[in-house]
Amino acid sequence: MRKHKSSVIVGIFFFITWEIIARYINAMFILPSPTKVLAKIWELREPLFLVHLPATLLVTFIGLSISIVLGVALAIVMSLNKKIEEAIYPILVVTQTIPITALAPIFVLWFGYSIWSKVVVTILITFFPIVVNTYDGLRSTKREMEELLLTFGASKKDIFIKLKIPHALPYFFSALKIAVPLSVIGAAIGEWLGAQSGLGYFSKRMMTQLDGAGVFAPIVILSLVAIVLVWLINILENKIIGDFYRE
Repeated sequence: MRKHKSSVIVGIFFFITWEIIARYINAMFILPSPTKVLAKIWELREPLFLVHLPATLLVTFIGLSISIVLGVALAIVMSLNKKIEEAIYPILVVTQTIPITALAPIFVLWFGYSIWSKVVVTILITFFPIVVNTYDGLRSTKREMEELLLTFGASKKDIFIKLKIPHALPYFFSALKIAVPLSVIGAAIGEWLGAQSGLGYFSKRMMTQLDGAGVFAPIVILSLVAIVLVWLINILENKIIGDFYRE
């Protein structure tokens, strides 16, 4: 409870400071005040919430879902086969050294302005933390515990389900808490570089009009979406991990 109060106090202080600085600069196209941004969100609420937000959420959920399925599957394979891990892990690291903003235009050339050019960007951004964290979680079980279960007649399948998965769950949810904000960012980047709808596209369009409040409005909405999604993951984590340990 005390943590939430501290966060609220820090948030209020941040927005008051932002408001004061924006009013002092008095240049909307450089730094609009929070009140102007909120007014812009209300003014453009219909296109923002009925057109552009659903488009961004669709990209986010498709990209994140594919990353989770592929990432968890690859982490499991890597944990079961050392040779595959040695072959794939360096490639995963290399993928993180390539700037996404450099690849996004290429994806537009390949997939056009369809949803898939944005989905691929989202997958590239979110895939790495899911694979690595889940893989680390599957490897976090102590060898002594595995040997103890083997002496009790447990099969490799039993060890995986009863020992490795419960140990990997906290790592997996930590990965999700990283991947969810990144998925929102990835969707916005994809839309910024090539789209016909979405909050990233809307922000870019407002920039061409030198509308500072219009640029910040979708950014605020994206931030709120990420916060809500992480909050939902926290609830899901507490429930699932609690159920596992109760069993």
